[in-house]
Amino acid sequence: MKDCILITGGAGFIGSALSHLLRAEDSRPIVAIDNLHPQVHPAQTRPVDLHPDVELIVADICDSGTWDTFMAQWRPSLVVHLAAETGTGQSLSEASRHTHVNVTGTARMLDAFVAANHVPDRIVLTSSRAVYGEGIWKRPGGEQFQPGQRSKRMLDEAQWDFPGAEALPFCAGHTPPNPTSIYGATKLAQEHIINAWALSFGTEVATLRLQNVYGAGQSLDNPYTGIVSLFSRLAKAGQSIPLYEDGMMRRDFVYISDVARAVLIATRQQAAVGRVFDVGCGLPSTIRDLADEVARHYGAPAPHICGKYRNGDVRHAGCDVTPTLELGWAPQVTMAQGVASLCDWIDARLEGEVR
Repeated sequence: MKDCILITGGAGFIGSALSHLLRAEDSRPIVAIDNLHPQVHPAQTRPVDLHPDVELIVADICDSGTWDTFMAQWRPSLVVHLAAETGTGQSLSEASRHTHVNVTGTARMLDAFVAANHVPDRIVLTSSRAVYGEGIWKRPGGEQFQPGQRSKRMLDEAQWDFPGAEALPFCAGHTPPNPTSIYGATKLAQEHIINAWALSFGTEVATLRLQNVYGAGQSLDNPYTGIVSLFSRLAKAGQSIPLYEDGMMRRDFVYISDVARAVLIATRQQAAVGRVFDVGCGLPSTIRDLADEVARHYGAPAPHICGKYRNGDVRHAGCDVTPTLELGWAPQVTMAQGVASLCDWIDARLEGEVR
């Protein structure tokens, strides 16, 4: 049996970016397991962005046979667990799919390690800001409270905010998880499952709760993720970008290269073990700000309010990255730089498809 680095969901957006950083700094073989789901990989072929040295196993992490085959050859000392179904809105209508992959798939992996009498040295889990739900809000007098999920009645009546209160940044050491989507609930379950297993078997665990990741290399075909790429394609086509709610929802957009570096650091830093870190730029922007930036880039018509909303979506999301900075990591790409880079990549990608 050979030592390796295992990346579940390794052919995805983050896994492909991470593969190059790992290859540059680590001599261990890298093995990626990914089912190449057609929602993300419509051609179901090996992504060009995945480092060529990575051995790709096209298989389902929910299938015990996948793990039988993998464990017959490999004994991973490092596991980066990226595999997950990620659509927030989609998870409400396909709850069983998200639960099966995110929860059962995680458990299958851990069962396989036990069956092979193998304990990885470290597991790095990429979790999500979705575990926080609406997070903590503050009233003018300073009182803090968790409002919970916005009801359908609130949204139908266009009551987007919780009256007389403002949302505070998420912080792993302060904001209690309270997910408002099936996706968020399953990501929190992943955290609990992996931590419980690791404490019992003596594995180091580092957990990163990612904000809205975007950038060159993300899927242009998945309608449930990647709002930046969606906006870019609409603006490139000369269309006005539709804004849900009133367009003033805040999100923390963090560029893929910054995220990949954070994951790499979590695989190495001892200070990351046993802790949860938020990964974002720390400067949330409104969806309108983002749409305006994209529209300006392409000279597209001004964005417009379309009157729609998405069930399970939170009003505001941003994070305090101060604890994460202590790991020696800091975001380097501004939203303006990131949008320009993504749009240039989309332009080149689409022109290539036309040819």
